[in-house]
Amino acid sequence: MPTRRQFLTTAAAAPLAAQPQSSAPKHIAAIVTEYRYNSHTDVIIGKYLEGYHQNNQPPYPPSKIVSLYTAQVPKNDMSRDMAKKHNVPIYPTIWEALTLGGGRLAVDGVLLIGEHGNYPWNEKGQHLYPRFELFLEITDAFRATGKSVPMFSDKHLSYSWHKAKRMVEISRELKFPLMAGSSIPVAYRPSGVDLEWGAKAKHAVSIFYGDPDAYGFHLLEGLQCMVERRQGGETGVKAVQYMEKQAMWDWVSRTPWAAKLLDAALAQGVTRKQGDIRQLGAEDYCYRVEYRDGLEAAAFMTNGIAKDACTAVEVEGRAEPVATLMFLPDERPFQHFACLVQAIEKMFETGKPTYPVERTLLTSGILEAILNSKFENGRRVETPYLNVTYTAPRKSFFCTSKW
Repeated sequence: MPTRRQFLTTAAAAPLAAQPQSSAPKHIAAIVTEYRYNSHTDVIIGKYLEGYHQNNQPPYPPSKIVSLYTAQVPKNDMSRDMAKKHNVPIYPTIWEALTLGGGRLAVDGVLLIGEHGNYPWNEKGQHLYPRFELFLEITDAFRATGKSVPMFSDKHLSYSWHKAKRMVEISRELKFPLMAGSSIPVAYRPSGVDLEWGAKAKHAVSIFYGDPDAYGFHLLEGLQCMVERRQGGETGVKAVQYMEKQAMWDWVSRTPWAAKLLDAALAQGVTRKQGDIRQLGAEDYCYRVEYRDGLEAAAFMTNGIAKDACTAVEVEGRAEPVATLMFLPDERPFQHFACLVQAIEKMFETGKPTYPVERTLLTSGILEAILNSKFENGRRVETPYLNVTYTAPRKSFFCTSKW
């Protein structure tokens, strides 16, 4: 089994294609919780400041960071040095970062990165990042200036379904493009595979690794970005359930589609350990997701078995599942974030979201409900409020070549 490093060096490499450049670069405000080495701010904003490869060499994203606001400044902060090096002013308030110290909105777009920082956790294991509160300050400036611009919000919209839903409502009220989510849906897929748009999906499984909250979102996005392409589009989720350890494996044993698709997903990975997956994954856990249209899915945290992002979907009329690896390099400059920046840049350039924010809204809601189920000892949680409907774009948006 090849290692991640071997896979990086043997897979067919292709240079980053230059993106279309308008006559003048878009001016972007970066609103972040903290800026330290290898934080999400570093691997996203760093690509604007120092190029997609973060080596002070072209290619660069077309847009330009013109202001920065940091909610926290840890001991290992990078923001002050990077801002000085690249002549980017740091403002003490979000209002000033958006107006460049004036009285009107003076930027063409906003990057909101509310990941990492010294913030509390609740009893359900949710990290209470203030994405919603930062969003409200940004949109208050939109209201006060009578102008709004496209915004990207990193990862889940909020730990709270009600806050996440309100963010989307405000974007519609103020009529600005809103994108959100992680790098998983846009990451390079070695097989180039996506679920055929309009396919009759019957069941699905995704795998990932890490903790239930921050990495649980990645796990669910790897699932959602595939199944949203199914026939009829997305109609929402009716119930979820958290399962772990032996109870999970007992369910897999009596659920043939889950066992088959779990094997198919694991077969796409590059880090799978040798041995009995039930023994290797004795402490692992999964998220069951029941969709309103009848689709059943399971998202497995395979910490003891493999550390890959893979999804497999059973499709009516096909003997074998549609399965893919979403490849995540585990070393700097983390080029899956370059894929994410490309998707963000497309929105800044066109004024239209590259993919629907409803996916992130639904995934945020699923994750909160799953963590409620976990907190309640694996109780099946009905989610009639997750009646999120949307249609995914026909054209796939993931990276099709390595960088």
